[in-house]
Amino acid sequence: MRILTRALAAMAVCFPLALIAGAAQSQDLVVAQIASHTNIASATNAKGLTAGLNAYFAYANAQGGVNGKQVTLLTRDDDLNAGKMVATTKELIANKDVLALVGFLNTGGLTELAKQNIPGEAGIAMIAPLQGNKNIVGADNFFPFRSGFTEEVTALVAEAKSTQKKRVAIFYWNTAFGPPMSQFAQTAAKNQGLEVVANVAVDVAPDKFEANMKAAVAEIAKSKPDAVFLISAGRFANAFVTLIRDSAAADTQIYAMSVVLAEDVVKAAGAAKARGMVIAQATPFPFSPTLPVVSEYLRVMKQHAPNEAVSFSSFEGFVGGKITVEALKRAGPNPTREKIVKALNNLGELNLGGVYVNYSPKGRTGWGSVDLTIVGANGKLLR
Repeated sequence: MRILTRALAAMAVCFPLALIAGAAQSQDLVVAQIASHTNIASATNAKGLTAGLNAYFAYANAQGGVNGKQVTLLTRDDDLNAGKMVATTKELIANKDVLALVGFLNTGGLTELAKQNIPGEAGIAMIAPLQGNKNIVGADNFFPFRSGFTEEVTALVAEAKSTQKKRVAIFYWNTAFGPPMSQFAQTAAKNQGLEVVANVAVDVAPDKFEANMKAAVAEIAKSKPDAVFLISAGRFANAFVTLIRDSAAADTQIYAMSVVLAEDVVKAAGAAKARGMVIAQATPFPFSPTLPVVSEYLRVMKQHAPNEAVSFSSFEGFVGGKITVEALKRAGPNPTREKIVKALNNLGELNLGGVYVNYSPKGRTGWGSVDLTIVGANGKLLR
């Protein structure tokens, strides 16, 4: 009997503690990300985004969280598959604990989310997706940070003009942002007085990758351009650099969009072939503390993610985390999806530290500027 009494007493003590622990756990402010760490085409950016988000949330939580509550990130992998991103997003939305979406990566998936108006109909915010297509980030409840693809192409065309390039070619993949940005690049180049000597698409069919790439690069090289605008990403961009440097147009200047990662090109093509590439950046340069927000980023990464690399993608995740925490704060002590969307729509101009976003019922704009970087002799990015 004494043994039973002691057991019941112990249960009486433990049970309330378990309830308290469960209650405390449920008080976490949960936000969710979809980005594939396993697909080779997205892994670098995905890991960087997640690292930056977690670093900022760790920093905020160390300061007491948001109104005393901890911010928690759920990350899901969609293997860079559009259908899987849509399905996983719907699963996350069905989880009532998820208050907002942040740091999504997958152009095809985001296109579908915007087309089907999934965040808008669910009344949930999509914060700082890695996306520059304004047809996507202009959809309901999308709150962008990075500059748009059109701003990137405009900056690259202006750079070509200012460096006395006269004959330019355009290489693009026939998917995602490729066709519309090809059209935009043609118009922008002609407006700057540049002659577009070739506009070449490559079919993204995986079973014909090598043949399609060789044919497209041969057509570009045949046009003898002074410069080429590279409007693609991943293995297509990497292969283009490798092949063009081995062609008759080996000396042509390459201008690439921010979706092209310098480290991936260097790994695939080698530093010598990547050298001299100009790459537009849709977020500020994160490697030197020239802006207050970059100084903060470098400090927080060193403190809360010392083993993670400083990169454009981790900086982008960091800023996405910062915007998210600001929205949670402004949503009040008991934030809901509706309150978060309302807070973001009424945010106005937010100073993130020398870098601004502006969200209102009339429009939602991110940074809006573009940095141009160049791949140096050692394969590192320089400003």
